[in-house]
Amino acid sequence: MLTVEEAEKIIAENLIELNTESLPTLQAWGRVLAEEVRADRDFPPFDRATMDGIAILHSSWAAGQRKFEIQGTQFAGMPPFKLTNPQNAIEIMTGAVCPQGADTIIRFEDLEFVQEGNTRWANVKLNDLEPRQNLHLQGIDKPKGDLMMPVGTLLGSPEIAVAASVGKTHLIVSQPPKIAIISNGDELVGIEETPLPYQVRRSNVFALATALAQNRFSAELFHLPDDRPFMEREIQKILTEFDILILSGGVSQGYADYIPLILNDLGVQKLFHQVKQRPGKPFWFGRKDQKIVFALPGNPVSTIMCFYRYTLPYLYQISQYPHSQAQFAQLAQDFTFKPDLSYFLGVKTQINAQGILQALPEAGHGSGDFANLLTCDGFLELPANQTYFRAGEVFKFWGFRTRN
Repeated sequence: MLTVEEAEKIIAENLIELNTESLPTLQAWGRVLAEEVRADRDFPPFDRATMDGIAILHSSWAAGQRKFEIQGTQFAGMPPFKLTNPQNAIEIMTGAVCPQGADTIIRFEDLEFVQEGNTRWANVKLNDLEPRQNLHLQGIDKPKGDLMMPVGTLLGSPEIAVAASVGKTHLIVSQPPKIAIISNGDELVGIEETPLPYQVRRSNVFALATALAQNRFSAELFHLPDDRPFMEREIQKILTEFDILILSGGVSQGYADYIPLILNDLGVQKLFHQVKQRPGKPFWFGRKDQKIVFALPGNPVSTIMCFYRYTLPYLYQISQYPHSQAQFAQLAQDFTFKPDLSYFLGVKTQINAQGILQALPEAGHGSGDFANLLTCDGFLELPANQTYFRAGEVFKFWGFRTRN
């Protein structure tokens, strides 16, 4: 039986490559870039004013000149004016190109304007003025041809803006993985049905679909009855259409736990089955070419724990989303767990006055007690080979709450 760390290593060694597609730039938000985006010209493409004011030649001010004749007004979007006389100035608006022959901007707040006949003058009230003051210099952000965004960039609003600024009408991005969620078992009925005394409504698939949606993934849901030939035919179809299969249930050692046998018959290579952990010991993981199968135990807490501990980090890795594999939290009170297994303890979290994330145990009544998760924020990963866990010790924390 594998340890948690060994299972994690095997999963990380079996990353699949996702296909790419070209999307209109405005529709590429939330996707991962599959091409380099480079500057098509200098950024900024010209010396641009960062303040409303006047543009002058700094050497004239340095020589003692404090009164400048206004030659004209330069607006953003206009071709650059030219100083006809180095002792003149040109009014300039924020974002406009610096006029030829000028190299410094003095903001309006540091000026006093006077009108003398048909001539308008600006008196400078500054005692200090640096060359190129209030100018955003050409190419200072990125020179032409420089890399703006590498492959693997997650596209948010700043990235979309940069893509638009370099004229990218379309972007090549990674396609999201096609994910199927499959439940199985005659004891499960639809949520719209009234279960018989020996049945329960399907819930794991809804938990998994919601968890995926909260993390920018989508999935199709399937349910299979305990009919091995039918299950095999359906799973074979699903394998041809989807990249990732997430199964819930049917992976233990009961007479109707057909999933490992069916996957083997369909040529899915078993990479491991059973992990030294509680909950979630029967967890099965396998691969067939560029298809990955996570067969999770059917008990609700086991399903959710294995998903957040193993499946979701895997999806982030293949999608190249920036994602911390785990947070860390401090155990808030002593806890005891005797079996030599990694234990994923349901916990309620809070941040104390010192800014430390603390985890308060909410152990519940086993892997079938998914109502207990209503009071939990995630799982604290308590390592094997340890029985007593003392308050103040820090462990990995796998959260499942979306916080604003």
